[in-house]
Amino acid sequence: MVDNNKFYIKDLNLYYDTLRALKDVNLQIKSNKVTAFIGPSGCGKSTLIRCLNRMNDLIEGVKINGLVAIDNTDIYGDIDVITLRTKVGMVFQKPNPFPMSCYDNIAYGPRCQGVKSKTDIDAIVEKSLKQAALWDEVKDRLNKSALGLSGGQQQRLCIARAIAMEPEVILMDEPTSALDPIATAKIEELIENLKKSYTIVIVTHSMQQAARISDNTAFFLSGEIIESDTTSNIFTNPINKKTEDYITGRFG
Repeated sequence: MVDNNKFYIKDLNLYYDTLRALKDVNLQIKSNKVTAFIGPSGCGKSTLIRCLNRMNDLIEGVKINGLVAIDNTDIYGDIDVITLRTKVGMVFQKPNPFPMSCYDNIAYGPRCQGVKSKTDIDAIVEKSLKQAALWDEVKDRLNKSALGLSGGQQQRLCIARAIAMEPEVILMDEPTSALDPIATAKIEELIENLKKSYTIVIVTHSMQQAARISDNTAFFLSGEIIESDTTSNIFTNPINKKTEDYITGRFG
């Protein structure tokens, strides 16, 4: 395994009962880069991203074989799943702030981890909101409900909530699909800044978005990775005809 790989995935198969949703997936995800998963609906993108923090464990009838390693540690081996999910944060398609204040949304995770000092929590909340480019917009309404924020602000709050846990990886499953173009642009700009500190994996239906913000891209079709490479190669010089057909809009 090469040192600059955050994740190393080898011969990964996933079954929902008898349905084989991932087929012999091999992929390396590099540290401090944005890796985009693209492909038509139902092709395995979200299934794979959920393998990276074992979210699929919560689904009945799922069977997984093959290797998924983070920093050379097999995450399906003898590992504490809560520690894994702290290290690998997740942001979902629809913003899902807790029905509590903006402050308590960010403070929730650190408090669960035993951070008691108000000074420490204040510092975590401020730092996380600043990293999520939201501090200036919410600093005067920290004690008001997060549900009063706009959709784009709620999504950045969810990113701040993930950051507060000090993860190494942030998984984003179509984080802008419910947002308008202006909110989407803010999230994309945020992702560009966050990759200095985090490894980011994003599932996106927008090929334009993948082209704009990712360093590497993996193209999925029917549970298989057809091609993975630098984003510039995937979009300008794909090796596989299926990739070219998808990128140019001939199918999907």
